[in-house]
Amino acid sequence: MAKDVEMAVRNGDGGGGGGYYATHPHGGAGGEDVDDDGKQRRTGNVWTASAHIITAVIGSGVLSLAWATAQLGWVVGPVTLMLFALITYYTSGLLADCYRTGDPVAGKSGPVVFSNMSTWAVHKANCYHKNGHDADCGVYDTTYMIVFGVVQIFFSMLPNFSDLSWLSILAAVMSFSYSTIAVGLSLARTISGATGKTTLTGVEVGVDVTSAQKIWLAFQALGDIAFAYSYSMILIEIQDTVKSPPAENKTMKKATLLGVSTTTAFYMLCGCLGYAAFGNAAPGNMLTGFGFYEPYWLIDFANVCIVVHLVGAYQVFCQPIFAAVETFAARRWPGSEFITRERPVAAGRSFSVNMFRLTWRTAFVVVSTVLAIVMPFFNDILGFLGAVGFWPLTVYYPVEMYIRQRRIQRYTSRWVALQTLSLLCFLVSLASAVASIEGVSESLKHYVPFKTKS
Repeated sequence: MAKDVEMAVRNGDGGGGGGYYATHPHGGAGGEDVDDDGKQRRTGNVWTASAHIITAVIGSGVLSLAWATAQLGWVVGPVTLMLFALITYYTSGLLADCYRTGDPVAGKSGPVVFSNMSTWAVHKANCYHKNGHDADCGVYDTTYMIVFGVVQIFFSMLPNFSDLSWLSILAAVMSFSYSTIAVGLSLARTISGATGKTTLTGVEVGVDVTSAQKIWLAFQALGDIAFAYSYSMILIEIQDTVKSPPAENKTMKKATLLGVSTTTAFYMLCGCLGYAAFGNAAPGNMLTGFGFYEPYWLIDFANVCIVVHLVGAYQVFCQPIFAAVETFAARRWPGSEFITRERPVAAGRSFSVNMFRLTWRTAFVVVSTVLAIVMPFFNDILGFLGAVGFWPLTVYYPVEMYIRQRRIQRYTSRWVALQTLSLLCFLVSLASAVASIEGVSESLKHYVPFKTKS
């Protein structure tokens, strides 16, 4: 991994210009309409960059924050949210200083699970409204996963992510919609007085959970919070939209401060209001765990927003994987028509089919859908994704790239401080990943695939 970082920063000089997304500094001799790297002139500023950050960060992870706060309590819960925010802000600043060098690319594999939970939640909300909260409202959830997978196969066939820009905009609107609904419903429940029991330390040993369960759930909650702050994999892409002067890294640091501050305030509302509303019995997902039953039409709308958002989210995080694999294959076997040949198709506009793209992307979606059917565990999967993604992408790569680019000498106070931060975050991520795996293992003991879900 260290060699990957060294390769990434070998040609960088610490200024502000583009790496993976742009290879030269902006402005100057590029003409009136383009920058000097030949690309269209950047027009982004602090406000547009911070808007990108906010829409990128706020997603399905926000729905688990009430549950995470319930595991940690009134003291550790909010403090943990603040600590992850500070770490994310600091390491994002380090990554912004490495703008010329590019960034690691990674994907998440969770949207199929989360979208399925939202689709069956719509069915159950309508059933409960019609037949009462004690009615048997079981649903065969595998059908919803298969439908979602088929939709993703269709969108995955579009060659480039630029073809899906409209879907990204729609997904951002949807994420704000369902997150705002969750906050509003939590506030309404808190004001009404129909709240659950809360404590300074969260769920109580001997009352709610055993001592071992308390430890596992606390570490899993850390992973859920880490997942909610994940956006480092697209920070460089956001920075590549920023104009210069002023220096892009300075603009990006201001945007990061504004974006992370706004997001943290929103997360505090979701986590604390959700915990105040439900107490130690807070559901893992505020909208699909049926903490709320009414107004059923608003619950339905929020869950539809989640599904639409995750259709876009799946593509946002999978398209870089698709591109990386296909680029590698084309370079490895340049003479293979199966891999490189584009076959034009008349479909109302210019469109081409590549057999390797068709086969590989379809297989990827099918495998991820099958995994979602076999392991549809929201909090466990969320915690695991947060754990395995937070340390390498949010901490390790920014820290190592910054050290190499600034040529910070080993064992100096700055080097020791950065490596200590990285080590502590690694230990937290490791503990959270182990706890999430334990949660999946425990859930698998009681879960029967392809069975009606009650």
